[in-house]
Amino acid sequence: MRLELGQVLIKDVQFGEDTKIDNGVLYVNKEELIALIKEDEHLEEVDVDIARPGESVRITPVKDVVEPRVKVEGPGGVFPGILSKVDVVGSGKTNVLKGCAVMTTGKIVGFQEGIVDMTGPGADYSPFSKTVNLVLTCEPVEGLKQHDHEKAVRFAGFKAAAYVAEAAKELTPDTVEVYEIDTLLEGVKKYPELPKVGYVQMLQTQGLLHDTYVYGVDAKEIVPTIMYPTETMDGAIVSGNCVSACDKNTTYHQMNNPVIQDLLAVHGKELNFVGVIITNENVYLADKERSSNWTAKLAEYLGLDAVIISQEGFGNPDTDLIMNCKKIEQKGIKTVIITDEYAGRDGASQPLADADPLANAVVTGGNANEVIELPAMDKVIGHTEFIDIIAGGFDGSLHEDGSITVELQAITGATNEIGFNKMSARGF
Repeated sequence: MRLELGQVLIKDVQFGEDTKIDNGVLYVNKEELIALIKEDEHLEEVDVDIARPGESVRITPVKDVVEPRVKVEGPGGVFPGILSKVDVVGSGKTNVLKGCAVMTTGKIVGFQEGIVDMTGPGADYSPFSKTVNLVLTCEPVEGLKQHDHEKAVRFAGFKAAAYVAEAAKELTPDTVEVYEIDTLLEGVKKYPELPKVGYVQMLQTQGLLHDTYVYGVDAKEIVPTIMYPTETMDGAIVSGNCVSACDKNTTYHQMNNPVIQDLLAVHGKELNFVGVIITNENVYLADKERSSNWTAKLAEYLGLDAVIISQEGFGNPDTDLIMNCKKIEQKGIKTVIITDEYAGRDGASQPLADADPLANAVVTGGNANEVIELPAMDKVIGHTEFIDIIAGGFDGSLHEDGSITVELQAITGATNEIGFNKMSARGF
């Protein structure tokens, strides 16, 4: 499978009469975009703002972040099974609006939403302080149930991203990245001397607003399966999560998974990247056993020599992580796990809820319990009255002057468990 990812570099976003891209500037017809999003009867009010790197702007509570992409050539479309018809994606040509993002906020959906500061110390911990953000503030109709509220805001982000991405469909991209992956047997024949490496991506699927969707299907309803690495780049996996902001995989993360990108970068040179096994994170023990059994079985069936395993979330999913690691190791396949830590504010507590001696190669995204002071911003997009109740906040987090004291847990992307962040730790 071959995918050409064309990057249309966006230097700024501005409102204008027409939605278009001119000389690196994305112009957006604000009224037209609002009208599109308000077609959803579940949303009472919609507003659109722009937040740029370095501006004194705070966005909270952040629900999702989406990178605008448009299918130029090849089967299917971006967000298959959601906005596009169900078809296998990940091949052909796709254009990306690189440097900008669509972000959704509004009255809180679940208590585990996040903060993005565009400047100050908090900006250092979120990758989305570096993107020019088109921010949708979506307010629900009175009495809307949480699951319907979450879906409405989720789809608002996808629709807005697809709307602005259309402006790049006929453009010649500034740069083009080519990703090509062979079928299993072709790869083995082509690279007989290279180690066969796979990636096990654990998807957050605990329910109660902890959901991920694959081709439009709630991933808690699937058994582990195999995907081409490039499928995720066309939006085959999207976030519906209200998990802790620090290690939530937003839809932007799913489309720009650095584990996949790094493995593709050395494919055919240092290793044979065989493919991606997606699996879910379950609540009940029987479901955990089933999914981890299938994950290990697929890794063995593919003849893998090594596997990278990433999780999403913490606590209960730590059990799924260790079960996957242990069972794959018992098949004679080497593993490396990627996680983050909840080790207490002093870093002295047990960082994971589960452990095993076979989990002896670990990459961490940092300690989510570390406390940070966030100064007041000149402008807030969204609502700050929820700061005290979001994950990482506490009674008294929001101060009268607008400054905030929170754990890193509250900052979107701070300890991301696919490595889309700056934090880690070194063992001695």
